[in-house]
Amino acid sequence: MTQKEIKKFYDTHYRRLFNASYRIVGNGADAEEIMHDTLLRFLQMETPPAEPAQISAWLIRTCIRRSIDRLRVIKREQIFKESYEQPESLSAEESAEMVISTKEEVKRVKEALETMKDPYRLVLTLSLFEGMDYQEISQITEQKEVTIRSQVSRGKAMLLKILEK
Repeated sequence: MTQKEIKKFYDTHYRRLFNASYRIVGNGADAEEIMHDTLLRFLQMETPPAEPAQISAWLIRTCIRRSIDRLRVIKREQIFKESYEQPESLSAEESAEMVISTKEEVKRVKEALETMKDPYRLVLTLSLFEGMDYQEISQITEQKEVTIRSQVSRGKAMLLKILEK
């Protein structure tokens, strides 16, 4: 097709395709994109329909299908966004209360750790407060990693019992 033929083709079909798409997706930008994609697909076809009625039917059918697909994508995106919405932000007062509460809990845990026996206190301090993993603690204490795992597990159980009192 020549430039003039393409322009005439566009002028003949764009309004109908845009309106059909707009009624489905309800968004001008999406409708325009779908309309353009439909026209481009037609122009890129190797063997397009020959009769004007077939051309028109193909264009509107394709435009409607693409509009429905786009609507499905929009709905999926909305569902995804809604499932990951951020909780309402806390007020300054609530935020300060949480910080104070957290500091008090950390203080309670530290005090409870001080009452525990040495190997448990050491591995729990390295694990909970220093953020080390079992392998790092094993290298520092020169004990087997399996031993460290069991000491951390037992230590956490003891710590919970102390904190429950």
